[in-house]
Amino acid sequence: MNKELKGKELQDSLTYKWRNAWETLNDEEKEIVFQVNEEYKEFLDKGKTERESSREIIRIAKEKGYISLEEIIEKKIKPVPGMKIYANNRDKAVVLIVIGREKLEKGMNIIGSHLDAPRLDLKQFPLYEEESLALLKTHYYGGVKKYQWVTLPLALHGVVINKNGDKIDVVIGEDENDPVFFITDLLPHLAKDQMAKTMSEGITGEGLNVLIGSIPFNDDEIKEKVKLNVLKILKDKYGITEEDFTTAEFEVVPAGKARDVGIDRSMVGGYGQDDRVCAFTSLKAILDVEMPNKTAVALFVDKEEIGSVGNTSMESRFFENVVSELVNLTEESYSELTVKRAMSNSQVLSADTLGGFDPNYPDVLDKKNAPYIGKGLVMVKYTGSRGKGGCNDANSEYIAKIRKIFNDNNVVWQMGELGKVDQGGGGTIAYILANYGMDVVDCGVCLLSVHAPYEIASKVDVYMAIKGYKAFYMA
Repeated sequence: MNKELKGKELQDSLTYKWRNAWETLNDEEKEIVFQVNEEYKEFLDKGKTERESSREIIRIAKEKGYISLEEIIEKKIKPVPGMKIYANNRDKAVVLIVIGREKLEKGMNIIGSHLDAPRLDLKQFPLYEEESLALLKTHYYGGVKKYQWVTLPLALHGVVINKNGDKIDVVIGEDENDPVFFITDLLPHLAKDQMAKTMSEGITGEGLNVLIGSIPFNDDEIKEKVKLNVLKILKDKYGITEEDFTTAEFEVVPAGKARDVGIDRSMVGGYGQDDRVCAFTSLKAILDVEMPNKTAVALFVDKEEIGSVGNTSMESRFFENVVSELVNLTEESYSELTVKRAMSNSQVLSADTLGGFDPNYPDVLDKKNAPYIGKGLVMVKYTGSRGKGGCNDANSEYIAKIRKIFNDNNVVWQMGELGKVDQGGGGTIAYILANYGMDVVDCGVCLLSVHAPYEIASKVDVYMAIKGYKAFYMA
């Protein structure tokens, strides 16, 4: 008996098992979990595009006392500890900053997420008519399974710049009185050839054409009557002509709101949770930060899903330029060396999602190293493909530091990786920030059905992400 007891004590002291986060909460904390996820669902509904997400982040930040960097520069205001600043990059990316007690050159605590999500973009000349049906041609954005986008209620979100230079926001398909749009599929009775193809070939990129109308304009002299009727409706309601599509950015996304999933309402199902779950949780965390030791920064960037290219992505110099402006405002004299020190002395959580273990698809993940929904915030030492290609691969010293922060603040967390070694892989913005010499580790929320039109997150993981991110900011 004593021998068994000693063995059990030894096992408890030497082995480790990731905890189910729900089992660590009391009733009061569980109530907070459900409350904060109501805010999360609202955030998902209001921000189905990177522009909408940026707008919502800035709106919330301004309500919490954040001042634009442009205003600070214009009025030559010297930032002081506790000052809250935001910078807007072309309405598609945002930086939130809380000035810390320590000088910028000592480094910043940064959490970086992305606002873009897989979707269908309209081509620049999308509208056409075929056999009395009006359709819109699309070009898919990011890593999508094309077959998932057919026979699904869709909405159209976008911005148009007309010939007068006016910016027109358009959202069709989200109000319950709006029409929705649709990409058709073959009936199974006639799909013999289609079903013999691979899943990637069954639906083609050029076949993702969105059905938009079928009523002809009442004029026998017109050839494309249905197309003309659609254009008339767009002109009457939004002031849009066909030429305006060439200066527009329209995104086709799933219609409808984020919903609770499960009879116990323990999960959230909705579009764009990769990576808006990390955007929301890092936003909530920094809004609670008042007077940090190190300057706290929340990065919300664009274009991650297509390789972080372009002037609103993490690869752009926008964030570096923001830091340069802050150094110029806070120091006696501007120094590029101070900017470099501020960047290289910083520590970062690259906040992105990864696939959680799914019992329906167990063969692509190593169960001993896979993340699990409901078991807390996930730290990922490396991403990349196969032989860690293209990854950051965080060092042990930095992982140990983050581990201690989480453990000291009762954050339920787990380690994870992105699938079996030879199965595939992916990347995040981590390597880009690491190029400055920053300590960086991937740390985010795992999802089920990543990159699908609807993804699933655990509500308790959302809560633990907020808790973990706040602890990191205040460390």
